[in-house]
Amino acid sequence: MPTVLVVEDEPVVQEALARSLTDLGHQVIAVGTAMAALREATSAKPALVVLDLGLPDLDGATVLQMLRSVSDVPVIVATANGDETTTVRLLHAGADDYIVKPFSSEHFAARVSAVLRRVGHPGTDDVAAIGELRLDLAQRTAEFRSRPLVLTRLQFDLLAYLAKCEGRVATRQELIESVWNQTYLGNAQTIDVQVSWLRRKLGETAAEPRYLHTVRGVGLRLAAPG
Repeated sequence: MPTVLVVEDEPVVQEALARSLTDLGHQVIAVGTAMAALREATSAKPALVVLDLGLPDLDGATVLQMLRSVSDVPVIVATANGDETTTVRLLHAGADDYIVKPFSSEHFAARVSAVLRRVGHPGTDDVAAIGELRLDLAQRTAEFRSRPLVLTRLQFDLLAYLAKCEGRVATRQELIESVWNQTYLGNAQTIDVQVSWLRRKLGETAAEPRYLHTVRGVGLRLAAPG
């Protein structure tokens, strides 16, 4: 599994991030300063960097620029500031993704896997099988009952995210942030429309769900029948 460099000066947060990544099977290098991060990024050559902005020796945004001058390693910025202006500035500065604190371990794991897939490190979780549903996350193909399942890009992304959360309820806000990559959807029915199409393709209805289970007022859960 790819090595991930975690740059976080808060010991409790650093330990939590390292534990989540270790649970996914990654080798983790954890440091708490900008200078240590730059040293490890050039010597250890990690497949991914998770970068906190509030470092004691240098501002995280500065570290990002310095990283970009010596490496094209993908970077996920972890920040407590979800301001759109800050986000756009970081993405223009070279961040591949961002995640706003606080976040769940499941949300974090999904973001890490998504970035690694985009840069060619699918890892060991590139195939998901739930009942008669099979998703190849690296090839972005789907099968249901051993037959190809034709999905739009958004439908595949939604189903793939739910597959990663198999058995757990993914909240609507979580889906908006992780699948739609937004903090707010102007049309609140957008998720429901996509779920309705997925149900048709999986041969079920909202009244008689088999794979996609709505938890009213909370979100959606994907689970194998029975």
